[in-house]
Amino acid sequence: MNAGANNRVTVALGARSYAIAIADGLLDTAMDSLADYAGRDRMIVVTDENVAKLQLPRLTETAGAAGVTLHPIILPPGEATKNWIQLETLTDQLLALGVERGDHIVALGGGVIGDLTGFAAAIVKRGCGFVQIPTTLLAQVDSSVGGKTAINSRAGKNLIGAFHQPGFVLIDPSVLDTLPPRELRAGYAEVVKYGLIDDADFFAWCEAHGADLLAGDRAAQTEAIRRSVTAKARIVAEDETERSGRRALLNLGHTFGHALEAETGFSDALLHGEAVAAGICLAFAYSARRDLCSAADAERVAAHFSDAGLPNGLAAAGVQTDGATLTAHMMHDKKMEGGTLPFLLARGIGETFLARDVDLSDVAAFLDEVD
Repeated sequence: MNAGANNRVTVALGARSYAIAIADGLLDTAMDSLADYAGRDRMIVVTDENVAKLQLPRLTETAGAAGVTLHPIILPPGEATKNWIQLETLTDQLLALGVERGDHIVALGGGVIGDLTGFAAAIVKRGCGFVQIPTTLLAQVDSSVGGKTAINSRAGKNLIGAFHQPGFVLIDPSVLDTLPPRELRAGYAEVVKYGLIDDADFFAWCEAHGADLLAGDRAAQTEAIRRSVTAKARIVAEDETERSGRRALLNLGHTFGHALEAETGFSDALLHGEAVAAGICLAFAYSARRDLCSAADAERVAAHFSDAGLPNGLAAAGVQTDGATLTAHMMHDKKMEGGTLPFLLARGIGETFLARDVDLSDVAAFLDEVD
């Protein structure tokens, strides 16, 4: 099945522009789209142990039918894989396979595999190509698009990385059928984010159709993916490397969320999307505390995440610590400029902005007050 015109989005970056194809069953005919990226009738695919069992056979079958040999590199699953050790393992295997600068490495998996593979592609042979085939909702609507690649370090999340755009993104919503419900909910947090940034109508769409999406309704899932990547493609084209501040809007909830992840050890105790959901709710609650948005808007956002089965605050996220500890985690945030940390706050639903006048001691006091 080929993606129709309405389900094909372009990330407009001049000579580095690329397409995002979205269609149900697209993985089963992937070589129709990937033939140009299969150099020397072979393709290196990076995936994890879980995705290798569930989705790799589909890609292997379509590649075999096209006369392309796959060379899979299978890594452990989970956030802990985004580290120096696994990066070294991956780059060593890529070099052993004779990867060339003109090759395109395929990242078949969620955000961890996409981020790690993209970073490896950015540094091996001083840069080679890669293709994203995201297999989680979070990766489909967010991390597979935009070229942010990274690994984690002891100091924090995604602090070692590079901007390196993929050559193509292939999104098949059918892979979501094998996704655990918790992972699907976690990805949904990033969908809602796009409505809260600058599209109040899309947030209202989420309120009306989010339950259908989480229940497996394919039309709702496809529409959410399409609208999300369209929004992200537009923002990335305007501010690819986050210089103007426009792209920073995509980090709504992430400053709070990354602190929650750090406090829980970047583990399965709190998934990234769950941390983002709680972080968004905290950002809106803090905005209401500063009289930037109404308490009603903050409560509406918190209620929607709760209805979706996502944490909407510290207690719901399972985090029990003081504000000073959480703001200490924030000091390692990539957005830190001249000792000041910009925060994504809101004047209302669909009215997110970058605030550069936030005092971390005030944030700490707020975190000590909220649940």
